[in-house]
Amino acid sequence: MKAIQAEYNEASKAISIKKDAEIEDWFSVCRRFNDDVSRICDVTDIEEYTGLFECFDDENNKYHYLVREDKALYRMKRRHFYDNLGLE
Repeated sequence: MKAIQAEYNEASKAISIKKDAEIEDWFSVCRRFNDDVSRICDVTDIEEYTGLFECFDDENNKYHYLVREDKALYRMKRRHFYDNLGLE
């Protein structure tokens, strides 16, 4: 799945692609932020992207990413859910 860093204005709910941002692999982004990511909302007005996520680094700085979600994301979420329960 592909992701790109975004700028998000919480007051106006405006979303835009960050200037000079490059497309990244979403799974690599998740690993970089130690899976401290959460989905904020659906995205319908920016082509190719379906969701906006916020990520937090070790110093609790917030970053936003637009993500093109697919079935692999849902499989990953289910796997992590079962891993956290101690089931594989």
